Amino acid sequence: MMGALAFTAPWLLLALIALPVLWILLRAVPPAPIRRRFPAVTLLLGLKDDDSISDRTPWWLLLLRTLAVAAIIIGLAGPVLNPDERGAVGQGPLLVVMDGGWASADDWDARIQKVDELLTEASRAGRTAAVSLLAGRPEAPVFVSASDLRDTLAGLHPAPWLPTPERMERFAALLPERDDMETVWLSDGLARDGREALFETFQGSGRTTILEANRAVQAITAPRYKDGAIEFDLSRSATGTAQPATVQFIGTDPNGSETVLDEQELAFEPGQADMTESLSLPAEMRGRISRLALKGVESAGAVALSDDSLGRREVALVSTREDREGLELLSPLHFLRNALQPNAELLEGALGEVLPANPDVVILADIAELAPDDEAALTEWVEEGGQLLRFAGPRVAASEISREDEHPLMPVRLRAGGRTVGGAMSWGEPKTLAPFDDDSPFAGLNIPDDVTVNAQVLAQPDPSLSDRVLARLSDGTPLVTSKGMGNGRVTFFHVTANAEWSSLPLSGLFVDMLDRLSVASVSTPGGEQDLSDTFWEPVLVLDGYGRLEDGSSLPGVDGESLVTEALGEEMRAGLYQRDDRVIARNVFAPGDQLAEMNWPENARVLGMTRNGEIPLAGWFLALSLALLCFDILASLALSGRLYIARGASAASVLALAILIAPPKATADDERAIRATSEVVFAHVLTGDNSIDDTAHAGLTGLSQTLSQRTSVEPGTPIGVDLEQDELAFYPIIYWPITPEQARPSERAYDKLNQYLRSGGMILFDTRDGDISGYGTASPNGRKLQQLAQPLDIPPIEPVPSDHVLTRTFYLLKEFPGRHRDRDIWVEASPPDAEQVEGMPFRNLNDGVTPVVIGGNDWAAAWAVDERGNPSYPVGRGVAGDRQREMAYRFGVNLIMYVLTGNYKSDQVHVPALLDRLGQ
Repeated sequence: MMGALAFTAPWLLLALIALPVLWILLRAVPPAPIRRRFPAVTLLLGLKDDDSISDRTPWWLLLLRTLAVAAIIIGLAGPVLNPDERGAVGQGPLLVVMDGGWASADDWDARIQKVDELLTEASRAGRTAAVSLLAGRPEAPVFVSASDLRDTLAGLHPAPWLPTPERMERFAALLPERDDMETVWLSDGLARDGREALFETFQGSGRTTILEANRAVQAITAPRYKDGAIEFDLSRSATGTAQPATVQFIGTDPNGSETVLDEQELAFEPGQADMTESLSLPAEMRGRISRLALKGVESAGAVALSDDSLGRREVALVSTREDREGLELLSPLHFLRNALQPNAELLEGALGEVLPANPDVVILADIAELAPDDEAALTEWVEEGGQLLRFAGPRVAASEISREDEHPLMPVRLRAGGRTVGGAMSWGEPKTLAPFDDDSPFAGLNIPDDVTVNAQVLAQPDPSLSDRVLARLSDGTPLVTSKGMGNGRVTFFHVTANAEWSSLPLSGLFVDMLDRLSVASVSTPGGEQDLSDTFWEPVLVLDGYGRLEDGSSLPGVDGESLVTEALGEEMRAGLYQRDDRVIARNVFAPGDQLAEMNWPENARVLGMTRNGEIPLAGWFLALSLALLCFDILASLALSGRLYIARGASAASVLALAILIAPPKATADDERAIRATSEVVFAHVLTGDNSIDDTAHAGLTGLSQTLSQRTSVEPGTPIGVDLEQDELAFYPIIYWPITPEQARPSERAYDKLNQYLRSGGMILFDTRDGDISGYGTASPNGRKLQQLAQPLDIPPIEPVPSDHVLTRTFYLLKEFPGRHRDRDIWVEASPPDAEQVEGMPFRNLNDGVTPVVIGGNDWAAAWAVDERGNPSYPVGRGVAGDRQREMAYRFGVNLIMYVLTGNYKSDQVHVPALLDRLGQ
């Protein structure tokens, strides 16, 4: 090898040493003499010249011949560009080791192809081979025929977990003891304990090569609700360059179908490995999120499942009936309603009325004693996992609850009476809040200076009091206390829920504290203690590619293992359910990091892919042949005989030019002839093959419908590239909008504006009518706004009831596609358009709207397969069939409107024309 160049027969290069000798020999050979008949030369016949000087060959001709011979020698030596860096194929057994975890899933097909190449080389050399996955169960490698092993590669798939140090250690212990084994390790590039020890074991068995992909592994953590927004973490391994990342929020639409609810485009800066981002969404949409996913990345680490933590909780508000007109601000529940209503479903009523609804949280505002039946029911509800939140007040302060002994439904014992400014147990001035402890759920919250407490219910000093305090006042007295009770929890605010005892309910801190207590959003247990003595059944589990699978056939796990046990065959990442609670176990948890592996200096690390070997022997031999041909022409020219072969040379050059001349491109001409010989509809090529195929199938189905029902017989639809293709041939262009579409160039926008000004129509379809109306409420809507901004589009309005589009062929009141959003938008009517008496239309002359904008996914409703059957479902049962029929009718109306204009609107002129004719 010589850098990127290698030779299969390098010994032939020794022949280059003979080139100087060849140079000397060629110089002594003169050009051939030219024979001329001259009568006077006969007088010289018989004479002999003892001193003869031969003419030397020109230096450039010698150089040409030397280069020709050198090219032949180099060509026969077998030059190869970009040879395989692994070097020559060995003779011993070949061990192919794959990490086999989710970090390898994104390019798994390329890894399997690489393994297939390695086994093919081993098969040609007659070697045995074995393939092992470190993420699988540690087993001793079994060496078999490499050709037989290739047939088993299709059954290999990445695991939804990563190799652990224990797995690698056990695998190293099972390796055979030999020194002629070649090992090729296909690594995912992530640093983890145990790698260096395993690498040293491989090196002790023979030559070891590590193959790594030149890419960064990305992962995302589960979404969490924090400070009114959804927060999540992103991480990557390689940090050398900037890297974009698009996070998709996937959930169910109002119809129950899974869709992308929103997208957020982010970017890693150079040198940045981790980032924490947040997104504010309406509570209703937040509760429908099922998972987060990194767009374009297929691995379990790129998918983060969401559980109950983002859902809207049902909160039951219970207080004494004291609603007095005009005194709403004194109501114990007023501030709680305002704080919780945006994010929770509120239930109000007596405890016996709301408890059967099994709410997530019950709030008792200044309620001291409960009826025995209510108290027993509430105690059982808390022990089964409910959350009870209690507030103090005059009634609690005056009662005997939790005085001598701690009440089961109170976290601490209370002192008699209360503590107020100016009372028997008084403060000199209102107290402020002390900073929250680091282990408090309120840690990190900002405490406003104007939050003060005028009165409180004091807690009795007990040995367990300090462990149950969540918040304190500036003098150290408890403000919020809490304790666990069975699987549930009881929390007590030592002040009122209204502003009677403190200004806390008037501040934003009050809302934040309720959020931290998971009153407005579901709190998923996160520790061993919270999950002890519980049993969880897997509902859905992730595979290595990040796809969801049914987990009902897998065994259940106990709560402690769900938190502490490492992922593997017995503990899969996925959703686990117990009663009405769901917990998500993801492969990438908050605090985890992806670090790039730094291999030892003696490690041989190569890329997964190479540019490909390029044999150069043919090029060198062709060069030598070309040089020799030029040598022939040069020799003929020097000897004066070129005129003899001039005609043949010219013919040869002409024939060669004809052979190598590229044929003239006729594709554009054929496309133009096809588009103009009949009516042809077009659709914009978006770059998304599935969307483009749907658009083509949709226009095909609409064309078939037009042929069956009207005199219009359209041809096969054509996909157009806005940058390259001519648009003037098509009466209408269907443009499906996708969030990832590239914005056309200025030249393309010039063509589009010229198309619209010359009478063409564009049907914009955002395809999001199931989740959003027209506008920027969805990624597709925002992309449409970006794409349409440079277009010369007139003012638009929703289709008026007297628009010609409602009756060009069928009488229509709605324009459904696969979705049923009512509004579609067209060019606004002129302000001077007048209604003609006795006619259904205003006088709109011949204006035809250049754009129609909607989001009902009409192409999917029109789409048919090769047999003419619908490609996509529309609605359900008879109602769905009716909706598809109305979609076809809208398509027919639209095409007739495009082809004929406002001909029906021109009926307003019929009376005037008949009057002029005297009819």
